[in-house]
Amino acid sequence: MTAVGREARVVHAAAAALLVFAVGAVALRGVAGARVALAFTALIALGECVRITLPGDREQAPIGAAGALAYALLGPLRGVPTAHGMLQVVAVTGVGLLLAWLPGLALPWLRACRPGRGRPGPIRRARTGRSHRRPPWADPARRDSAARRLLGVGFAAAVFQPLYNGGLVDRFSPEGPAYGAFLTAVAALAALCDATLAALLRRSAAGLEGGLRFPAALEDELRSLFGIGSAIVATGMLVSLAAGEVGLWALPLFCTPLLLAQVSFRRAAAVRATTGQTIASLARATEVAGYTPHGHARRVADTACALGRELGLGTRELALLEYAALMHDVGQLSLVEPVPDGATALLPCAEQQRIARLGSEVIRRTGVPRQVAEQVARLADPVLGTAGGDGAVPLAARIIRVANAHDDLLTAARGRGVGEAAGRLEALEVLRLGRGRLYDARVVDALARVGGQGSGGRGRGPESGG
Repeated sequence: MTAVGREARVVHAAAAALLVFAVGAVALRGVAGARVALAFTALIALGECVRITLPGDREQAPIGAAGALAYALLGPLRGVPTAHGMLQVVAVTGVGLLLAWLPGLALPWLRACRPGRGRPGPIRRARTGRSHRRPPWADPARRDSAARRLLGVGFAAAVFQPLYNGGLVDRFSPEGPAYGAFLTAVAALAALCDATLAALLRRSAAGLEGGLRFPAALEDELRSLFGIGSAIVATGMLVSLAAGEVGLWALPLFCTPLLLAQVSFRRAAAVRATTGQTIASLARATEVAGYTPHGHARRVADTACALGRELGLGTRELALLEYAALMHDVGQLSLVEPVPDGATALLPCAEQQRIARLGSEVIRRTGVPRQVAEQVARLADPVLGTAGGDGAVPLAARIIRVANAHDDLLTAARGRGVGEAAGRLEALEVLRLGRGRLYDARVVDALARVGGQGSGGRGRGPESGG
């Protein structure tokens, strides 16, 4: 069972408390503009059912997010002022999220109750603990997404709705540029709030396993704002502005382009998955051919990613680092005789560089990002004088060199019958002797802190497309 960090529990509790308070307040005073509230509730629910997976295995519901933001920024509707207020925005968003969860909650039980031979009923299924599908509320990613949505939309509505209902926005003409600029500012603040919450939740979950630091997670989320995030914000603003002229027809009219954008993102995800499968095949080629020990590439990749997270790399940098680490030994396929135990770290530097250059040439022809080939080409270069300048060895290459040497030294220690703990200490001591000369001092120090994570286990391979 995955543990939940303290920050995540606080965010979840705040979102739940806000939703309960908002629903209670709306129930007491009644729904303002019930037809409009129902339309936005349906849009949010449908949008949540059509989700996409972004790089880093992050799920997003662009249409649901845009619909919730549009309702938070909704002013006049066909020239008639609205008066739903901030709490109703939160209540409508929450009800839409809950409605989107209903099919996932009901489908396993409907399948269980369907007659048929060999199909256990709901009582037997409850006893065995088996289930066809994980319920949405049990998925940490879905809970995080729902909490972010409620708090982010609540923030946007808390800024806009009191000013609008109080008449302070009346000085701006809905057709004029000032009103649009005001909406843009509020939407931008809401996007920053959502990015901060997303980074906090990712850091809270990953921090339990030595994961991303908060600045790196925040940088990833802010960078995503220039992708699908900007489309979500723009669609939410357009729907709220257009609703003032065309009414509720603005919902399907301006959400359709965002739906087409989701199709493009799905195709991009398929391309990433194909790239991941190519990389995984190349990584296994050296093992199948007998050039490297079984699992060596995966162990090096896991250790490299642990070091990259410790050094503050973001999601994209970590993905490229994993790709390069998995393929760092591809150059060995050009050798006439395999290196004993595939331990390139024990070879002379000139030979290591030759193997790295050969591997880089192979990688350049596979269609993977060019940064991967560059990292592999430089992973055996000396680290002296690489503090800056165009000739500096990339940090990813320095990380892979340390991770590869660590696994080679640990494998050699095991071959001599040295115990696991003693072998790790021995490998770390050898790496420390080469600090600042063969190996980057910061990376070696990071390895001492993380304790060689990944050296003995398996991680998620790139074939998943993440």
